[in-house]
Amino acid sequence: MRWGADRWRFYRLIGREITRSVRDTYARMTGRPDILARARVTGLVIAPHDLRTSDATFADDIYAGLFVFAGRSLSVSGRSPFDYAPPSPEWADILYGFGWLRHLRAADTALARANARAFVSDFIAGRGDGALARPTPVAARRLISFLCQSPLVLEGADHAFYQAFQKALGKAARDLEGDLRRGISPQTRLLAAVALCYAGLCCEGIQPILRRSTRILVRELDRQILRDGGHRSRDPRFAMELLLDLLPLRQSFLSRSVDPPEALLHAIDRMLPLLRLLRHPDASLSHFNGMGATAADHLATLLVYDGALAQPMMHAPNSGYERMEGGRVLVVCDVGAPPPLADSINAGAGCLSFEMSSGPQRIVINCGLPASGPELRRLARSTAAHSTATVADTSSCRFLVGGGAWYERWIVTWLSARIGPVILRGPRSVKAERTAEPDATILAARHDGYARDFGIVHERRWRLSTSGHVLEGEDAFVRTEVPRRSKARHRPQEVAVRFHLHPAIAARGLDDGGIELTSPIGEVWHFAAEGGQIALEESVYFAGLTGARRTDQIVIYLTVADDTRLRWSFARQQPGEP
Repeated sequence: MRWGADRWRFYRLIGREITRSVRDTYARMTGRPDILARARVTGLVIAPHDLRTSDATFADDIYAGLFVFAGRSLSVSGRSPFDYAPPSPEWADILYGFGWLRHLRAADTALARANARAFVSDFIAGRGDGALARPTPVAARRLISFLCQSPLVLEGADHAFYQAFQKALGKAARDLEGDLRRGISPQTRLLAAVALCYAGLCCEGIQPILRRSTRILVRELDRQILRDGGHRSRDPRFAMELLLDLLPLRQSFLSRSVDPPEALLHAIDRMLPLLRLLRHPDASLSHFNGMGATAADHLATLLVYDGALAQPMMHAPNSGYERMEGGRVLVVCDVGAPPPLADSINAGAGCLSFEMSSGPQRIVINCGLPASGPELRRLARSTAAHSTATVADTSSCRFLVGGGAWYERWIVTWLSARIGPVILRGPRSVKAERTAEPDATILAARHDGYARDFGIVHERRWRLSTSGHVLEGEDAFVRTEVPRRSKARHRPQEVAVRFHLHPAIAARGLDDGGIELTSPIGEVWHFAAEGGQIALEESVYFAGLTGARRTDQIVIYLTVADDTRLRWSFARQQPGEP
């Protein structure tokens, strides 16, 4: 990050976090008594339905002592997975979240039930790393998983295990209730409220928590779910995971003859259409702002609740996404500003990037977020990992990463542990305008993410023909005034405009300077550009279901001294054309 430009934001963030830390400590010492301090779970009334699909073959891996999470695997050789150091933090989050119990339930065998009970018993007995199990998102997921999979772990259990299981549920609820009284992030607060609503509905003895957690749930849904159905983080993955919890929660309210809060019903109704906007014909979501590989079965399950014949939205102004359709071609664009700092832990610097599909085949993509690896995730969030323009090999957003003096690097480490690698600064003004012509749909947008440091405003215009045969684009780089202290004032800047290609697309250079793209479904596309030098280079696709994959990218290089325009196009060749 550029400390000269962002130092004041950095120190303001330090002050805010120190104040919050002191306030949290004071609240723990002098706050009101825990409303669950004397409450105990005395029975389980219902078990919520888990909408996440399961795979019974996962049980075979567990029988063999193999645990594969977040792209990493661990062989336990007959021991408990809690006795080993996790291969990655993301792997540990999944292990201690216990969502994988659903795969054992799908096996529906006595051995699977015994295994599940043994793993839960190991955890309840204190095996494993308590620090890895304690983060609020992990604890919330574990509480929901225990409640959803209670029929699995309790069938055939003795009285001692049943009592220990109930005690663990009560402790988890008390811990989460305490977390809600601390300064946790908005997304974490929402997850904790959802989990506590589940506990209040499913457990006897801790009903007092239902009223308070429902009140917090309503407040956070009203704050975090935008009017067009997107989440404030602009993260499609978080929205999808949240819906997988909200839909069964709605049913749990009804199962207990309790009216679901209006905010819950309205949030579900708004969120489902937005997922359709971001969905490509290959049954996966667009790779924007934290989205990696899509669990297509989970997405299909969710969209059933929106109606099989429901039509996708085309325009999501609050979330900053646009969808354009022409014939078999679909284009999804990111035309939104970065989310608020507290919600930007996974957000990318991909303003004015887009993805393009033709039929079931993706052609232009963003690299997507990998399942694990902090360095890879940092790279995947950069502007260069998106199909848009970069100026001076710099991202349009500034992330909370190490830099500057040694004490600043130490403080960054402390801040990152508290709030994660958030976005400190990004485009302030992002504008988009959509128009329709008889033979095309036009979308024009601009952002000022490079204005402060380089004196450049990026404008992009897409024109998709109604037939879907041609996608025309124009990138304009408009020089503007910059602060006097900027060293980049009035200097020519090197710009790279990238179009990342799906790994299934075969690309080759042509004699006319263009690029020929061949898809597995037999389509041939021709890419051409005017105003820059075209190159075909290597890229990486982080969002593959089996991990990162090599792919190609088209890059157009140009130098911007004054106002500059670049035109490009993707044209589908018709059968019989040379």
